[in-house]
Amino acid sequence: MEFNKVVRGAKREMNNEESVYAILDAGFMCHVAFQHQGQAMIIPTAYGREGDNLYIHGSTKNFMLNQILDGQSICISVTHLDGIVLAKSLFHTSVNYRSTVLFGKAVLVEDEEERMDGLKSITENIVKGRWNEVEVGDENQLKATMIIKFTIDSASAKIRNEGPVGDDSILNEVWSGHIPLALKAAQPIQDKKFGVVLEMSKSVKNYYEKHK
Repeated sequence: MEFNKVVRGAKREMNNEESVYAILDAGFMCHVAFQHQGQAMIIPTAYGREGDNLYIHGSTKNFMLNQILDGQSICISVTHLDGIVLAKSLFHTSVNYRSTVLFGKAVLVEDEEERMDGLKSITENIVKGRWNEVEVGDENQLKATMIIKFTIDSASAKIRNEGPVGDDSILNEVWSGHIPLALKAAQPIQDKKFGVVLEMSKSVKNYYEKHK
């Protein structure tokens, strides 16, 4: 993996594999930027990571997936919003975040074993342990599912994790500081259409206990 120089906010550059992997592994939603007939587009999707590879999936008719298989270089970004930074002036108001921007190309995964590994990677990245609790899908559903592998050629990472900066000379008596933000899991709600009450499966219980 190569690293792209961060120009804006260079002091927050965290260009190393450990930081990039940590940012990716902390979530499961990314935004994929690509071009179609000269028009820039960006679409969110779920992903799983294995080393320098991200796996994404969708229908074999999925517009975005078919477009990014034309050999173009694409850009994938992941950002976690960690707080709102309220300074003594609006100019110095900011946010705390962890963000990585990735560049590379996508290829279609055709090997059946890797297809299953890719699906498992995505599933386990969302709720760990869920892969072994439910069926993957029937033969027709799997045939209608496309698995794409994106290899990271280059990346950059930025992290901001502090209070207001640059407003030291402003002496107004308005509160300043930062408001930490965190993603929380609310109480899981069972699907009631089956008419039975079931105990939460292990993966759901573990996810809830970790993120509540």
